[in-house]
Amino acid sequence: MKKDINPPKVENIVVAVVKEKDELNHDVWNVYLINQQPRTIENVLVSSKGYFTAENGDKTETSMLRHALGDLESQSYALIEPIMENLFVLHNEYWVSFFVGHTMYDKKYIFLAETIKDENLINIPVVNKKGIMIK
Repeated sequence: MKKDINPPKVENIVVAVVKEKDELNHDVWNVYLINQQPRTIENVLVSSKGYFTAENGDKTETSMLRHALGDLESQSYALIEPIMENLFVLHNEYWVSFFVGHTMYDKKYIFLAETIKDENLINIPVVNKKGIMIK
């Protein structure tokens, strides 16, 4: 049954929301997948959505988006999607699935509402820019 299912643990895979400048020098936010593993991860798929339920029971949800990133080499990163600041009031969820050899891995990363903000910025490894990350 459920206790007999032991999915492999995802390690050294990071989702980061990074603050950058566009070509007009405006602040923009981008979401990246970072592979800190010593090997390539293959057939990477990411689904993303935002959601929030207010205390009065009102629900807000975004559409679910799906992204096929292909293979991601060791110590590299790939853009998942840009994210607009007005979505930071929602919980932003990224579900990452990939293969290493014949083994499938998956993990859910959730940036809680109101946690993506300037005072929480740190240096993001591999990307080498300021942002917020979840391991």
